Order: sequence, then structure tokens, then C-alpha cells
Amino acid sequence: MRTPHALLATAVTTTALVAAVVAPAPAAGADAVPPPGTTHYVQSATTGLNAADSAGAVEQHRPRGDEDRQQWTLRVSGASYLLENTDTPGSCLGRAGDLAGTVPCASADAAWEITSAGADRYALGVPGTDRRLTVAPRSAGGDHPARLAVAGGSGNLADWYLTPVTPTTRPMPPQDARTLDQVTFLTSHNAYANGADGGFAPPFVNLFPNQTRGIERQLADGVRGFMLDIHQTPDGAILCHNSCTLVSRPVALWVDLQRMVDFLKAHPDQIVTVFLEDYVDPGVLRAELARVTGLPDVLYRPDRTGVREHGWPAMAELTATGKRLLIFSDHSRSADRAAGLTRDSFGVMYQREWTVENHWSMGSGVGASDWSCYSRWYGAGADIPLTRTEPGFRPLFVMNHFRDTPIADTARTDNAKLADRARRFCQPAARKKPNFLAVDRYDLGDPAAAVAALNTYAYP
Repeated sequence: MRTPHALLATAVTTTALVAAVVAPAPAAGADAVPPPGTTHYVQSATTGLNAADSAGAVEQHRPRGDEDRQQWTLRVSGASYLLENTDTPGSCLGRAGDLAGTVPCASADAAWEITSAGADRYALGVPGTDRRLTVAPRSAGGDHPARLAVAGGSGNLADWYLTPVTPTTRPMPPQDARTLDQVTFLTSHNAYANGADGGFAPPFVNLFPNQTRGIERQLADGVRGFMLDIHQTPDGAILCHNSCTLVSRPVALWVDLQRMVDFLKAHPDQIVTVFLEDYVDPGVLRAELARVTGLPDVLYRPDRTGVREHGWPAMAELTATGKRLLIFSDHSRSADRAAGLTRDSFGVMYQREWTVENHWSMGSGVGASDWSCYSRWYGAGADIPLTRTEPGFRPLFVMNHFRDTPIADTARTDNAKLADRARRFCQPAARKKPNFLAVDRYDLGDPAAAVAALNTYAYP
């Protein structure tokens, strides 16, 4: 069993899991064009998706590492630049009229003028014109077209990140200096669905628990992030999957929160985060939290401590103040305003305001998996790409790594590949290191090794 401290160790024996180059922090002037010969993802600052060669068309696709012709090597050609596809030497990102396409690198249509657009963004312009590589505007109520365009004008649709395939990272700061957004935590998906603490689903569904150890054991094993589904019943906010109907011995939210608060009281150097898939009225949730003894003593309020303006605090600051429990809800602020009571008024933060999160599923519990890493919250009125940042503030990154159905053998295999997916797919997709690695059956496949590996360096 790993101790809680082992997950935050500054050195591990699994350094082979970390393929990032550790180097000093980049110098000032980071908006200068990267050096020739470096390989990048050409990533939309609006959608977070990558430019990919699709049979000669250049389209925006979900980030897939090196599996989808999405990597481009920067070359110099006179006063211009070329972006050569790594899968097809001699073929460059270029233009076919008003659309983007791959063309021979020797073609005049392959040349780009690359200029800074601020905030580590770039514009890729046609030399001598005002035309730029751009994401086409979305249709009413729809998505942006996949095919990239070349058009006049500027704005976010024409802003791009040149995200390095092999990033320059830096050593993790000392234990007392590292900030919350520099640390990675092991997180249990559907932590309540364990069969050890009580019932969690109707018959048959409860044959597929996401975890097999209770909350207290999860805490002892080093789990520090907990994903919980809450539903409203006459008894309050209850932990159930999809519905509490026909569930035998379900657990109330306050009971599991009390276990976490008691753990934090006994371990003053530890930090815990709770993510609520939230189907209850705000008044019901407030009453449920009021049942937890000692909760106000440990509840951390980023909305009251200047995080939005100055960034996340140091871990040492949180432990010094004793405020070491964060609670997030996936509920919408607008719905709560309509109800007359917002969750953040009693300390539950709206997750979309403070984090980014990739799509929740890699596919069914058997068969092929989808390792692409893209935002759970882009589209349907919530345009939050994984790459979202703000001046002075970087959202925490929740990386989901599980299937539709938790099957033990599949979870074991998936968890053993967690570090590789985090490094090759999700870290460049979000342009930040995952802060929460959420898995099914955390006891299989050693996902704690991936957490430990990520905690050896800071990105960027």
C-alpha cells in the first residue's frame, strides 16, 4: 500500500514514465516564434483542437498525440516558415484556395508568416496579405466545421498555439513552494460506487462497481480526489448512480464528507477535493453540508482568496491555514440564480469556473478505446476548451481515464497506460499537466505510479 506522502514524492523510481525534457524555465519573450526544427501541434486557441492532415485536407481534429497526422515540424524558408507534416516528409500545411490543405513544401502555397498574437498565441498569415489560417465560424446552434479555412481578418478564430510535442518542463519546486495547480492527485471515479460502504445502484448495475474499497480505505491508500453522484430524496442528498430507486442501503453525502473531514483533521498536511455530479436543489445541498461536523474549519474558498487574480496558493499555505477541502459541483450557476440560491454562497464552487475537464469516456468497457483528449465542456452553450487560461489564473485540469462500464481486466490495462496517455495525449491537449487523474479501480494497474511520475516536474 502506498502512503499518502508517496504520491507527492519528489523522486520516484519510475522516471521512464516521464518523457518530458527537464530544463530551466523559458526566458522572457516566450511569444517569439519557436526555433526551426521543433515539432508542434497547431492548436486552435478557440476550440483547443489540432490541425490534422486528412487525405490532403487540413481539418481540426480531437488531439490524438502521434496517431492522427497532427504533428508539424517548423522549418524556415527564406523570410517565411513551413510546417512539414511528420508523417509525410515533403508535405506541408498550406493552402488550396480559401481552404487549408497539405501541399508540397516547395510550393508557394506552403509559406506562412508567423507572428505573435499575444498570450503565447500566433497568427499564421499568407505572406503579403491579410489572409490567415482560421477556424471557420460555427453555424447557428452547431459546431465549427472541421475543414480549416484561409480568410481575411483576425480575432480568436485565427489565433493558434504552437504546442510542442516534446515540451520543455522544469523541476518541481520544493515541497513548501509548489502550488496547487502544479501537483497531481490520484482521483477515484464514482468513489461511492464501491459496494463496501453501502448500495449505490439498482440490481444488476451494482454488479459493476467503479471501486471496490470504501472511502476510508481510499483515503488511507492515497486517493485525494473523489467523484460523487448525488441525487435528491426525502432524506437529503444521497449517493447513487443514475437514480436511488431500488438501491439497497445507499449512503448519504454528508456521511462520506464526514469521513473526509475526519481524515483531514487527523492528517493536517493533506488536501482533498470532491467533484459532485449534482442532481439536487441548492437548498438541499446546503442542508446536507450543514450536517458535517467541522466542515467550515477545513473548507477552502478560492472565490474569497484572490485565486482568480493571483493564481492558486502554495500547498504549504493551505496546510498552514487548515483550509484543505475543495468541493466542486457540475451544476450551472444560471440555474441556481433562477432558484434564488447559488451554491458558491455556501462554499461549493461551480466546477466550470475553476477547472477544465476532458470527455468522460474512452469507450465501452470492452474492445477498442478512444485515447483522444478533448474538452467535456465545449459546445452546447459551454465553450470551454481544455486550453483555457486567464491572466494570472490557470484552471485545474481534471483528466478522466475510464470507460462506460468498469470491467476489472480493462481497468487494469487502462490504468497501466495512464502515464503514457497523460504525457502524449492529454498534457499537450490542455497545455498543462493534469491535476487530477480520475480512474476506475484505482487498486489495479498502479495508477499511483503515474501520479508519482507527474509529480516530478512542472509544466510549463
